[in-house]
Amino acid sequence: MFGTVVVGVGIAGLARIRDLMNPMPSSPSEHLKLIGFVSRRSFGNINDAKQISLEDALKNKDIHAAFISTENKSHEETIRMFLEAGKHVLVEYPMALSAKAAHELWEMAEQKGKVLHVEHIELLTEEYKQLKKEVVGKDLVKGTLHFTGSVLDENKSGFPAFSGIARLTWLIDLFGDLTVTSATREKQKDKNYSRMTVHFQTANKKPLTWIEERGPGMRREKKINFCFTSGCLENFPEAPRSSVGLFMQDQNLFAKKLLGQVSKEELAAEKWRILRCLDLAELTCLPTAACPAPGSLHPLNGFSFCPVNLPRYRGCLYMGATGCLVPNVCIV
Repeated sequence: MFGTVVVGVGIAGLARIRDLMNPMPSSPSEHLKLIGFVSRRSFGNINDAKQISLEDALKNKDIHAAFISTENKSHEETIRMFLEAGKHVLVEYPMALSAKAAHELWEMAEQKGKVLHVEHIELLTEEYKQLKKEVVGKDLVKGTLHFTGSVLDENKSGFPAFSGIARLTWLIDLFGDLTVTSATREKQKDKNYSRMTVHFQTANKKPLTWIEERGPGMRREKKINFCFTSGCLENFPEAPRSSVGLFMQDQNLFAKKLLGQVSKEELAAEKWRILRCLDLAELTCLPTAACPAPGSLHPLNGFSFCPVNLPRYRGCLYMGATGCLVPNVCIV
């Protein structure tokens, strides 16, 4: 039996507490036992779950794993604390707001022999499962994934490429490895409006576009337009309703990892996908210093070359985790 603690009791944290207290019968989740929860707010108890301090959660030898459901900006620090305390970790996406931190945390987990599981429930929805069935085996010509939603506090949630990494995860999972060819960002502060557009190429040089758009009153919605040699897919296929909740599905997967029931090949593929998405997300978070002249070395990183035909260019970036230069990324 693995003792667990939930850190953070927002919407996701409350769902975690519910599912830990009511595991699926005959599922891996029956091997998880909720010891308590941690919150900055004072609750006392939630149902029969007891509130404990962060210090107690880190020191308690009966707690073997932490479910981290805090705001995005605190994920990195909280993961690090629990790994250092010798605990397994499940964390909501994104695991960190920089690719460098994510790679460091994964290395730390491996060195300590602990499971670091990043929740990506967007891959568990019936909507996505049906979409993937429609896409598999088809030859892509071009595609667009456009997300709209309400305004987020970027100080807490991070740059849109990180807070919206679920959409990037879809693209990587559907079409394989991607390369960033350009990225732009439009912000209208007076209207609290933001639109990020990222252009990718697949390994077969096919173009994909990811748009993340947020503003007051915008409905949470995803739109697709994937064109294949056999035709275009502009609407999501009909999907049945799942009998198992998304967080419960994710919890079962985490428990399977703790029990050693997930193959090394599956773990390696998941690690690559998660870290690759974070690497790509970082390529859209550009420094604000301007290039002194087209074709010159960028003043911040010292070696990425500034492109010639981008008069509103504000920064160059490289893929820090792999050392791959990307000179044509821009932001407006």
